[in-house]
Amino acid sequence: MVAVIRVDALWLCVQTLDMRAGVQTLLAQVIAVFGEARLHHAYLFANRRGTRMKVLVHDGYGLWLAQRQLLQGDFIGMRAPPGKLARRSAPGPESSAQLAA
Repeated sequence: MVAVIRVDALWLCVQTLDMRAGVQTLLAQVIAVFGEARLHHAYLFANRRGTRMKVLVHDGYGLWLAQRQLLQGDFIGMRAPPGKLARRSAPGPESSAQLAA
């Protein structure tokens, strides 16, 4: 059986991120906004150009941090109005969380 990290909600941070930030820095930002990192929630952070992103996930045992970099183009939907938080919930356990457009 293959284990997969469950994500019930995905939160998009609309402020740009210094990509040198690690788990503790990202966790501090999540705590400042939400008070805690919520179980099975993923928090998405991007750089100013939208070419890199980091995802912080609380899986119940600890925190996962993944990073992705594009060599060409940028991630679609990474721009949102300042001061807004976007959230999308997955409709069921078998479907994946969706990014806010």
